[in-house]
Amino acid sequence: MEKNNSGATGVKEIARLANVSIGTVDRVLNNRVGVSEKTKAKILKIIEELNYQPNIFARRLASKKKLRFATLIPQVSAETKYWEAPLNGILQAAAEIKDFGIEVAPFFFDQNDKATFNESAVKIRAGEFDGILMAPMFEEESIAFIEDCKEKKIPLVFINSDIPGHSNLCYIGPNLYQSGYLAAHIVNYLSPANKKTLVVNISKEIDLHHHLLRKEEGFRNYFEQNGNTNKLTKIDIQETGYAHIQQKLNEQLAKDKYDVVFVTNSRVSTVARYFEENKIKDIKLIGYDFLEDNINYLKNKTIDFLICQKPQEQGYRGLMSLYYHLVLHSNIEKEQFMPIDIITKENYLYYSN
Repeated sequence: MEKNNSGATGVKEIARLANVSIGTVDRVLNNRVGVSEKTKAKILKIIEELNYQPNIFARRLASKKKLRFATLIPQVSAETKYWEAPLNGILQAAAEIKDFGIEVAPFFFDQNDKATFNESAVKIRAGEFDGILMAPMFEEESIAFIEDCKEKKIPLVFINSDIPGHSNLCYIGPNLYQSGYLAAHIVNYLSPANKKTLVVNISKEIDLHHHLLRKEEGFRNYFEQNGNTNKLTKIDIQETGYAHIQQKLNEQLAKDKYDVVFVTNSRVSTVARYFEENKIKDIKLIGYDFLEDNINYLKNKTIDFLICQKPQEQGYRGLMSLYYHLVLHSNIEKEQFMPIDIITKENYLYYSN
């Protein structure tokens, strides 16, 4: 086996070859409890074969300085549980790196209220954090926060959505434009030329939620670039309670008949609920994210396709990127695009966030 003495590469390679976390490797390296004898023997054998010298870890453990990471993401709400998945990934990573003297402090905001973003940003500014993971949902407010972190030389990791042209360590998430473009490609198969598609944005702060608009841009450009004559109509629903969504859909579907409805975020389940309550079966429905409500509607064939981008892995990889950068001094890839997966009734059982 090829020998490798690089601290960053070596530990990651040991963990990969042993199929364990880097935290488990560290426990073995430092003779701590919590690892089975079988796993320990496997790791030690790999360490011997690699001739690995854990100098970086020794220096880190000898240091008395603790690192503090902050995370700033939307809170889980009754309207959508999407952010439970990235939070689970963050908590998984935090558990793996805590033995290295790293503290992770979570901060949250209401994705329907930009004031709550600013409130959490103020709290983070008041703290002494060495790295920050954030979901830059509100563009103007995010840019102000990003510029402040840049001045303080605090590395930032973006997940779920990006703000191109602004300083960050890396972005981990979907290519938003391509995500919308792919959705349009699906619509093209479902509804060939001369059909009607309704694009539905459901968000209180649509003009500020740039990630929805970039999906919509990709969606529209597909039809423009491929000469498709589908008629596209868009509605923005800015009151996110079900009663208001129901009213807006009633009004829109009374005006025209549609072949496909495309919902640009995880709130597709609210439209699916409306379809079931009104016994609508002749409109194809496409939306985002592998959430329990969405999956149930997918199983019932109310939702035809879900587009998914592994949010739990985004949270995990985001926090680990700060760890690799600040502790292991690894080079971090600037853009880490997640796969854009198409989930159907036939394959949902084999998918994981």
